[in-house]
Amino acid sequence: QVQLVESGGGLVQPGGSLRLSCAASTSITRLHTMGWYRQAPGNQRELVAGVTSPGTPYYADTVKGRFSASRDNAKNTVYLHMNSRQPEDTAVYYCNATHPTNRGTFDDYWGQGTQVTVSS
Repeated sequence: QVQLVESGGGLVQPGGSLRLSCAASTSITRLHTMGWYRQAPGNQRELVAGVTSPGTPYYADTVKGRFSASRDNAKNTVYLHMNSRQPEDTAVYYCNATHPTNRGTFDDYWGQGTQVTVSS
């Protein structure tokens, strides 16, 4: 089992910045990927960004150039730096981790979610 705890959500004005953190209960070097998803009211959960085990970031087209994902292996933590926030970025943000199994598959783990609201 991998436990994920998010922090850093809140209210930010349009154009402002915010950083989310996700701390894992295990060494993140053991995880295949760690990333962020979000879900706005009435919408499906969607991928935002993430970092692979070697440290390569990946992003949804909607956040490229505005958001940045990074990881700190020593702290077992991944971060999502969100710049140039827009009202449509308002959502509950969830941390996700994938862990390889000995069956050749991946187990999915989720955090509890943190609310991010972009409003003036």
